[in-house]
Amino acid sequence: MTTAADSLAVWLRVRREADWHGAPELRRNPSAPDGFRAWCAGPVHRRDPVRAERLLRAHGLALADAGRRAPLGFALLAGWQREVLGVPDVPFRTGDAHAKGGRERYGLTPRTRADFAACLREAADPDVPLAGRAARAYLDVAFFHPFDDGNARAALLTLVHVLAREGVVLPEVGPLQTTRYADDPGGAADLAALIGVLDRRRPAPASGHR
Repeated sequence: MTTAADSLAVWLRVRREADWHGAPELRRNPSAPDGFRAWCAGPVHRRDPVRAERLLRAHGLALADAGRRAPLGFALLAGWQREVLGVPDVPFRTGDAHAKGGRERYGLTPRTRADFAACLREAADPDVPLAGRAARAYLDVAFFHPFDDGNARAALLTLVHVLAREGVVLPEVGPLQTTRYADDPGGAADLAALIGVLDRRRPAPASGHR
């Protein structure tokens, strides 16, 4: 059997090529309707009420961490993931991970955890537009695939956290739930553009008195 190429190595190359700086500007409005909560209360709850409740608890932690400006790292994600999965411990994976029916394989090397930490730190890089940073962090979690289970949920919570740190709340997150591939720099940039589209769907905040 032929071993699939290391999609994580591919992603580390692609993330350097993607046009993150072309991401749209976002509007800060922390009082906007919370699309993540609506998504949990709607389609997730209808499918699995327990899953929805766990996600909401993890979401609350992610927002609290954003409010205290906690730096993004594996320990932070693991805290959310314990709530998502309802388990006491969620270690970093100990072997290669696979997704998309085996099409993608995410290798594990002695540098994987350090590379993941370095990538997550870039979520605070002010030289990259917020939508680009949020999209990149989402894809970092998806393609590093740090957990044995629940990585798509971890990626979405990461995106929400990165936005919330700067006062941005998306009114809708459902359209973000589409398959992404590690070898697609255009798709990576499209995710940042989609964040901008979702941000613009809500009405602009009312002007205050000057």
